Amino acid sequence: MLSAIPGPGRLAELYRYRELIYNLVARDLKVRYKNSVVGVFWSLLNPLVMSAIFTFVFTVLMPSGLPHYALFVLIGLLAWNWTVGAVVGGAQSIVAHGHLVKKVYFPVEVLPISTVLSNLVNFLLALIPLFGLMLLSGIVPGPQLVLLPLAVLTQLVFLLGLALALSALNVPFRDTAAVLDVLMLGWFFLTPVFYRVEDLAGGWSRLMYIVNPLASIIANYRVLLYYNSWPDPLFMLRTLTQALVVLAAGYLVFSLLRDRLPEEV
Repeated sequence: MLSAIPGPGRLAELYRYRELIYNLVARDLKVRYKNSVVGVFWSLLNPLVMSAIFTFVFTVLMPSGLPHYALFVLIGLLAWNWTVGAVVGGAQSIVAHGHLVKKVYFPVEVLPISTVLSNLVNFLLALIPLFGLMLLSGIVPGPQLVLLPLAVLTQLVFLLGLALALSALNVPFRDTAAVLDVLMLGWFFLTPVFYRVEDLAGGWSRLMYIVNPLASIIANYRVLLYYNSWPDPLFMLRTLTQALVVLAAGYLVFSLLRDRLPEEV
């Protein structure tokens, strides 16, 4: 697993290409909103609309009993939307830029990395309506908000690992993206976006935290933003450790396939 950790030379090379990463992120955001009527405001409206739909279903049609259910769902949706954009977009990132990979040398890692970062920008923009909804719900953020950057960093690390692995696998195995579409749907229902992990029967709640790091990531967000309290330090540390393991495994997969990518893209 130690070989999965990029050495100083590789990290220095990625740092030298930081401007390229910035330009790719900026270009992705411009393309995404160029012909959109509401433009960047869709990043704010999309999670609000979805949250309203889930709130209607689970407070009117099938009451869940959770207070401020719209806020509860919105927190999960924001984390999920970032995940979908980063994972699906990351899987396609190298194939979509095949013409660049073949003609110009640059560390190919910058492609999935820039995809994850561009979706991070959308996530951060979507926090604006989230904080507005918190205030409308009578929840004033407390000092524990200082830990929010750590929660965001944990999800960033987790998604970088997934994007690196899937972007490399999708080059020699082009059906990766098709399989991913099915897996993402299953992952959505197996992630506590619109329900509480604690409400699962038997010992499934503990198992979900172990096998699904995103469940732990969303739990940390909800402790900070929905319950407005301090999270368990050990739980946050374990979640970060899970994310680092995923990053190491993802980079290992990417490293094993890196030399084949320019030839097979």
